[in-house]
Amino acid sequence: MKIKSFTDLIVWKESHRLTIEIYKATEKFPSNEIFGITNQIRRAAVSIPSNIAEGFGRITTKDKKQFYIIARGSLIELQSQLLICRDLGYLNNKAFNELATLTNNIHRLINGFIKSTVENKYVANK
Repeated sequence: MKIKSFTDLIVWKESHRLTIEIYKATEKFPSNEIFGITNQIRRAAVSIPSNIAEGFGRITTKDKKQFYIIARGSLIELQSQLLICRDLGYLNNKAFNELATLTNNIHRLINGFIKSTVENKYVANK
């Protein structure tokens, strides 16, 4: 399959799915957290597919790689926030484990995507 859009990327599709799941999970958080952890965790989640999309639209390999690295940083931030939410009792173990598994899979995908971007830099720039 030829990749014509960022929406064709598996890494984007999975991070988009994660973002939707994060929004669903945070709907149940305490209302007093709307400007706290709820807002922070949603922003980190949205940042992942957003930076993948922006990187896809960049011309140079250096720019592409930088946005994919930012996406990975947001993912790691999200992983930390999920631990906090679990420990505060905002996420039960089942919900936490499902989200953690998804973040771990996306982490592997992003790492592979960064590596393939660097290895195919001459192809990516044409």
